Amino acid sequence: MSNVNMSTMMRLNFGKSSNPYRITGLAVAAASLIWLLCLIGTVILVGSASDGVVAAYAITTALLGLFVMMALKVADQWEKAVVLRFGKYHGLKGPGVFWLIPVVDEIADWIDHRVMASPFSAEKTLTKDTVPVDVDAVLFWLVWDAEKAALEVEDYRMAITWAAQTALREVIGALDLADILVGRAKMDADLQKIIDERTTPWGITVQSVEIRDIVIPQELEDAMSRQAQAERERQARVILGESEKQIAQSFSDASQAYRDNPTALHLRAMNMLFEGLKEKGAMVIVPSSAVDTMNLGGLSGMVALAQNNTDLDK
Repeated sequence: MSNVNMSTMMRLNFGKSSNPYRITGLAVAAASLIWLLCLIGTVILVGSASDGVVAAYAITTALLGLFVMMALKVADQWEKAVVLRFGKYHGLKGPGVFWLIPVVDEIADWIDHRVMASPFSAEKTLTKDTVPVDVDAVLFWLVWDAEKAALEVEDYRMAITWAAQTALREVIGALDLADILVGRAKMDADLQKIIDERTTPWGITVQSVEIRDIVIPQELEDAMSRQAQAERERQARVILGESEKQIAQSFSDASQAYRDNPTALHLRAMNMLFEGLKEKGAMVIVPSSAVDTMNLGGLSGMVALAQNNTDLDK
């Protein structure tokens, strides 16, 4: 197995370690109490009973303590124990305190019924348009049937790991890069459907899949950035052209209005000249044709005279 697959599997081996032979603290405490009583009773019997009776008492109580330590089990609120009797499925135990028959019964696995949040990834996977991408995702799943999870698949944790990773690679290979970048919601839905179909026979349901990150090669990222910048510049030039077109159309409409109404044109010229000469030191350049046609020379002289009079009054 490659280093990439090994690291991926280490990240995906989610869930706490399930030890079918674990000994609970309650069992140890009960066994210790029995062994303490065994010791006290043996001390009391020594000298008052025969050696055979003392030995039988000590052995019996010691075996009883060992039986309690091996037979007494406690399952947490969110888990169930899969019990086999002589190698055959016997039932589910827990949550809470339950008893087993040592040697006869064994716990094949402890099944956790809580929702699991498990990261997984697909590294260097080719898209439909042959672009290598790295995709990280999170899988939310839970075991709804502990019997199937224990009996239908050897290791349901490892199985759902491979199911999630292969499904992610399949979805990536069926989509173009552009569809992956803009269609995360669709990818999430497709992944959930594919993985859930594979894990349902194992008693596992997939609640949701969420894409966390999509990493593309740096060269392609730079090219896409330049493309986006060029597209924005093109749109800016188009908008500027549209603005010039609208301005030209406005001037054309105004020229039509002034052509049919010379008085309005004359008043507009007077207003423009007045606005230009209001500022001290302003220079107004007027075409000679406008000076002759609208008598702007006399008008400008009058404006200048008025300004001089105003300055003298001040």
